[in-house]
Amino acid sequence: MMLVKRLKGRLLKYVHTIGYSLTIFGLIFLTPSWAEVSLGDNTQITWRGSWQQGGLLVGRVDPEIDVRYRDFSLPRTSNGDFLLGLSRDADAHLELVLGAAGRMKRTLSFDVATRSYDIQRIEGIAQDRVTPPKAVLARIDSEAREVVAARAQLSPSEVFMGGFEAPMRRPLTGVYGSQRVYNGVPKSPHYGVDYAAPTGAKVLAPAAGVVTLTHSDMFYSGGTLIIDHGHGLSSSFLHLSAILVAPGDNIERGQLIAEVGASGRATGPHLDWRMNWRDVRIDPLLVLQALPILNQ
Repeated sequence: MMLVKRLKGRLLKYVHTIGYSLTIFGLIFLTPSWAEVSLGDNTQITWRGSWQQGGLLVGRVDPEIDVRYRDFSLPRTSNGDFLLGLSRDADAHLELVLGAAGRMKRTLSFDVATRSYDIQRIEGIAQDRVTPPKAVLARIDSEAREVVAARAQLSPSEVFMGGFEAPMRRPLTGVYGSQRVYNGVPKSPHYGVDYAAPTGAKVLAPAAGVVTLTHSDMFYSGGTLIIDHGHGLSSSFLHLSAILVAPGDNIERGQLIAEVGASGRATGPHLDWRMNWRDVRIDPLLVLQALPILNQ
């Protein structure tokens, strides 16, 4: 449920979203891919995406209007679009503040749907990848800092607006958000989607971007590649056997970028594709819905 709550005592609009199906109440204009909400005084904000935990929202509003989330303004594209990512355990309500010169600031509150997550039990992991020895803790910390730095890019590139497609057409064996239990030991949730594929299978870029990190063998993620798509949106590809691009390379959607492997903490060959909006880990499958390729 997406809900724009009362502003100065005035109830605005309600939009119920189920995937891409939208049930509209009130005077809300709907296109096949955008839901539009009128805020009065000729101000309109439109949304594409899913208001649920792990979701990515693409918003559009007059470029003159500043959109603030928490303590920062959201960067805008040339036509006024901005991104907003929702974490796995996002709160049930989220607020944005809209402001512009000569206009009263408005606080919008949205309902975020709660998801339920499965527990996935995986056996046969090398025990040192479940409970790492002290000798490798410094390595793990250093690699984690490399990943954080690569995902912290806030480039003004707008290539993400060209749309996303899956990096391969293979069966899914792991989904976003599931609680992982390795060799009987509960660990952090899984933040990607896993594709079953043999070693050497081709991995294609889901969208255009710039390579910000390559690493042949990280402790947990093995062969690791990160691509920045602009405005804080990034893709990570884990457990690779080969990386076919280098940091700084400009990547096009559909370009061959890597090959599937079983490196790092893995029981067999597969691709783990993850996505971030800034430091928020989001569901790649919901990104495919929020940023489809519109010219196909």
